[in-house]
Amino acid sequence: MRKLAWAARGISAVSGALLLGTLIAPSAVADGGPAPDPHAKKKCGPVARHIASAAPDFSFLLGTVFRLATDREGHAFLNDSRNPGVWIDLQVVPNAPKCVTGVAVSVEENSGGRLTLSLLGKNGVIHEARCTTSSTAYSPTNLPGTCGVGFQPLQATPV
Repeated sequence: MRKLAWAARGISAVSGALLLGTLIAPSAVADGGPAPDPHAKKKCGPVARHIASAAPDFSFLLGTVFRLATDREGHAFLNDSRNPGVWIDLQVVPNAPKCVTGVAVSVEENSGGRLTLSLLGKNGVIHEARCTTSSTAYSPTNLPGTCGVGFQPLQATPV
């Protein structure tokens, strides 16, 4: 009889533990649905992160640094050091490629400070936008208007 009593206590303890685990399980586990894979391949990538910068040394742009950066999902961002902490998603500029794998930035000093943004698309085509500069820092609202028609593909990109 002692063996049966011990077995009965063991079964009720196991049943109680299972019930408790079911009641306190997170909802994602409880509903049995698969958890999203954080490393699942996105539509664009994953792509490597890139950064480029240009620091003109003339007139109203003296001391300014323009930075371009990408994230692992293929988005490109511009930072104007005159607007600290603000990173502008370049999708606000017309015709920007959807999946960016590389960036370059330059300032043409002899053309009044024209800023050239170059983005390498996943398909290997380089897209460039030429934006006018002024004493006003770039922001998400004023950048599109300074870049004319926006990004244009370079003909016969060799990549």
